[in-house]
Amino acid sequence: MRIPTVGRVTTVQHAPRGSGTARRGAAVAGDRGKSRGAVLLVVGSGFSVQFGAAVAALLFPRVGPAGVVTLRLGLAAVLLLVVCRPTLRGYGRTDWAVVVTFGTALAGMNLLFYEAIDRIPLGAAVTLEVLGPLALAVFAGRRAASWLWAALALVGVILLGRGGFSGLNVAGVAFALGAAGLWAGYILLSARTGRRFPQMDGLALALTVGAVVILPFGALTAGPALLAPTTLGLGAVVAVLSAALPFSLELLSLRKLPAATFAILTSLAPAIAALAGYLVLHQALNLTECLAIALVIAASIGAVRSCPSDATSPRPMAASSSSVA
Repeated sequence: MRIPTVGRVTTVQHAPRGSGTARRGAAVAGDRGKSRGAVLLVVGSGFSVQFGAAVAALLFPRVGPAGVVTLRLGLAAVLLLVVCRPTLRGYGRTDWAVVVTFGTALAGMNLLFYEAIDRIPLGAAVTLEVLGPLALAVFAGRRAASWLWAALALVGVILLGRGGFSGLNVAGVAFALGAAGLWAGYILLSARTGRRFPQMDGLALALTVGAVVILPFGALTAGPALLAPTTLGLGAVVAVLSAALPFSLELLSLRKLPAATFAILTSLAPAIAALAGYLVLHQALNLTECLAIALVIAASIGAVRSCPSDATSPRPMAASSSSVA
């Protein structure tokens, strides 16, 4: 059938019966394939971050936790500045105050986390650190079920400490809990930074601020050892595994996954960290500690699922597991 048009003739052909259903079926199958691919990206990001943390622990004898954080943030900042090329014009004092606060929190979170894994197993440290985002999810949920998930997480933490953290270094536990609090702050500041700066510009600038903040501590504790070729090489590996690769994987996954699904997948971080600690650092966990980690993971997943949809909606800059390590 031909339909007359101005200046041209358009031919309309009738599609065969059933072709619409076939196209819809193919579209659904394509969406499922994309979702599965996005899930693999998030899991891959988690493995990258936690194995990056394990490699970072190998650097502690050379430059100490503060030196490792200096290398990690400094090299990651250089990498993102080159890739993002953020503009410095067009921002007000409030914008810069947000990004400076964000960068300071990022530096503090990483320093406390590395101080923790210098004293306690990686799996235990990440389990305690996850309590920060978990607390945010509980308060965002504003439901009775959220508090039940918080109670389940508390049981897991008590099991992890075997009733009094007698089996864990007290300072290491304190550092991990401090990192948990700063991780919660990181999530809130990440959302604010993402609203004020386009793409990953805010993150690149915040990493630069964090690198500047941590540099005096790293220089004081590590000194010239920071510039040793082997140390710089391992530091570059940590920066890639803990920042460049996971940030890229997560950005790709967030285009295809709901934020709540993404949050559930990142709740697996303690289990991945325990595996990385075992394989790289030979940190074995007993059955009670494995059960404790499983309870905290279950509580994190439950808290995310019980959150209202607006509390788990995507943010301009997603807070991710890559922030850790």
